[in-house]
Amino acid sequence: MARWLVLPSVLFLLSGSSAHPHTRLATHSRPKLSVRSQTDKTSSSPGNTTITDSDPASLVNVFIGTTNGGHVFPGATLPHGMVKVGLDTDSPGNQAGYDANPIFNAIGFSQLHDSGTGGDISLSNFKLWPLPECDSFASCNTTLFFRKTLRKVLPDGSPDDTGSPGYFATNLSTGVQVELTASRRTALHRYTFPPSSREPRIVVDITNDGMHSATEPVVNINTTTGRVTGGARFASSFGPGRYNVYTCVDFKGDGYDFEAPTEYGVWLGNTPVQNSTQVIQLYSGFLSEIGALLTFPPSPNSIHTTILARVGVSFISSDQACDNAESEIPNFDFDETVTTARETWNELLSRIQVDTQGVDKEITELFYSSLYRTHISPADYTGENPNWSSTEPYYDSFYCNWDTYRTLYPLMSLHDPEVFARIVRGMINIQQHEGWLPECRGATLQQWIQGGSNGDPILGEFFVKFHEHASALNVSANDLYTALLADAEEQPPNWNLQGRQTNVWKQYNFIPSDVYDSGGTATKQVSRTLEYSFGDFSISQVAKILNKTDDVAKYQARAGNFINVWNEKVTLPGNSSIKGMMQPRFADGQWNYTDPRHCSVNDPLDSTCYLDVTNHDGFYESSPMVYSQYIPQDTAKLILLQGGNESFINRLNLIFDQNYFDVTDEPSQQIPFMYHYANRPGLSTQRSRMIIAESYNTSVNGLPGNDDSGAMASFAVFYLLGMYPLPATRQFLLASPYFPKVTFHNPLFNTTTTIIANNFTGNPQDGIGGTVFVKSVTVDGQSWHSNCYLDWDVFVKGSTVELELTSDINTTCGEGPDALPPSLSTGGYSGSI
Repeated sequence: MARWLVLPSVLFLLSGSSAHPHTRLATHSRPKLSVRSQTDKTSSSPGNTTITDSDPASLVNVFIGTTNGGHVFPGATLPHGMVKVGLDTDSPGNQAGYDANPIFNAIGFSQLHDSGTGGDISLSNFKLWPLPECDSFASCNTTLFFRKTLRKVLPDGSPDDTGSPGYFATNLSTGVQVELTASRRTALHRYTFPPSSREPRIVVDITNDGMHSATEPVVNINTTTGRVTGGARFASSFGPGRYNVYTCVDFKGDGYDFEAPTEYGVWLGNTPVQNSTQVIQLYSGFLSEIGALLTFPPSPNSIHTTILARVGVSFISSDQACDNAESEIPNFDFDETVTTARETWNELLSRIQVDTQGVDKEITELFYSSLYRTHISPADYTGENPNWSSTEPYYDSFYCNWDTYRTLYPLMSLHDPEVFARIVRGMINIQQHEGWLPECRGATLQQWIQGGSNGDPILGEFFVKFHEHASALNVSANDLYTALLADAEEQPPNWNLQGRQTNVWKQYNFIPSDVYDSGGTATKQVSRTLEYSFGDFSISQVAKILNKTDDVAKYQARAGNFINVWNEKVTLPGNSSIKGMMQPRFADGQWNYTDPRHCSVNDPLDSTCYLDVTNHDGFYESSPMVYSQYIPQDTAKLILLQGGNESFINRLNLIFDQNYFDVTDEPSQQIPFMYHYANRPGLSTQRSRMIIAESYNTSVNGLPGNDDSGAMASFAVFYLLGMYPLPATRQFLLASPYFPKVTFHNPLFNTTTTIIANNFTGNPQDGIGGTVFVKSVTVDGQSWHSNCYLDWDVFVKGSTVELELTSDINTTCGEGPDALPPSLSTGGYSGSI
């Protein structure tokens, strides 16, 4: 999704500086929470301590990537929480509601968001909004346009916003301070009004989601308690469907009590109707803006009136939304909810520890901030599936698997296997009820598939790593394999939304350019061929564990179908030495042609390659130059196709030097580490470090593009760890970490693995040179057979890995038959798993 809606920013503080804005709330007379609102960046000098497991959340900067197209959600949530409560703005880039650019108005504080996505604006449902002053109830501004206001701006030009895991706050120009926190399905808001506000009011906006798509709204006001219940039907942001979602809002004074609001009413457009309690009492129309407005008595005990608003959310009913709120935050205890959230985040983040001796503080902040963002999505909607009843977990916000399967789930394998298992169980349960594994999913709806059936490598990743523990994790091996076979063998009625174009795939062993099936669009034929191939490789890995010999042979053969779209005669225009490309092909075997420069910065036609039914180039979101490198299951074969090691290295160099490499998009992610397969790991190390130096920092525009539901975050985490994963395998490609020591605690195994970088002297600022190249590797004191990869067993056992670093970039993978990373064609995946 990285190409969607990346917008230029006019925010002056984003001109490439590595510093993020010091957004601290202005001081109020009410005592502030003892929550550290932001990382301390007063010094960028190298640290001299080892991170302990006490408070890694203090190193998380939630504002990285919150403007200029990053679309990161900086609000309050739990790990994989359904509720993500945050500030919405009127920015054109408000996919996650927020924008760090202070020129954009605040328009509400909504309960549901995604993070890092493209497409249209998802969720952003049930905005609350404080009104400190109105001449009268009837004159209050309730619509988005009339109620919006700017945030206060600090002397450095940044908005007066602050946040940390589980907490967000802002100061509005109206004088209202807003603080937010959350449990899994409930948000808790705290509104502190200025002393001048003697009739504090809160708007509950039922209809204004991110796309202004609400129909069939329901609003009810309980006049005795002030409880507001309601819901509506909203549009999917990246697919054809509509979903229902409901809310339940209760109010309480902070430091004082009141029995009921002093005024109440439903509003329609910019007209509050006092004493009305239901929508049906008004003449509403299609897409009307509708909600509730309540007035509260001021606090008799303080010059500031503070109102707590508890907002339960449910995809089942308003009654369930109320139950969620009452069970999760029964006492309206804001500080306790913040503390619980922070403790939850700290326990999770502390499973990966880093030694900061000699490391710039910004690197440590970048690492933990990125690790944090890998646990925002997918979201745990367990108990909130309106489509069928099940005792299995239900996860949503797979937005999309094409973005995340490469790096997010392998990172989860290293430190969070229990949640990974729950996600897999939920995916299998979706297949059991809908026929195929989920691909892109949001708000309980199927959304457009970007690539192949990319749930396959996710399930493959889980089973290859945890098959010995699957039963203990309540994952059925039989159900998992059945789900994989459904993707591989059964064609769905609409492969734009689930599964594959299976019949054609099995008939031709590639997806032809000129076959128009009735079940989906005739696009992305080459990129789908490559991803179907990798999906079948993932299935072969699972079949091997299950001793299904015939299936191993079948799916390994299909994993080699990439060869059927390799045209050895096509060259890069202007450079005949770059010969051989992945190309579209007709059903009769004749070749079609797509310019290798297509959909790159070098494309003379400035073409696009997105979800467009008239797009017949055969590729999705990247160029033939990039996709011609995508055979992760058999890079050794790719090297032969491209003329051997020297030619392969030259092609990789050209991809970087001529900017075909696209750091904003997932198909490029593995390319920097591909030098490993040509026995030049030092070049991989340097390229990966240059990418971090050039494309990532801790500013509000510190991401190169959309964060893509944590895909770019997990990519950065692995690079900072000096690793790159091979999904559905037991290998991790190896470089040097940015820290002298890293430890991984896996709670399933109850083991801790330590990687020590001997001779560590720091990280070159531009990523070039330095004592960062791996000369040799030992595992538990014994010489390891490769300098280029580690096996999963290292992490299962809890080993100590020691890397000897050198400044010589001309290091190799070592000697012996197992020194190079494995590939199918060289027998690397022929043994047992």
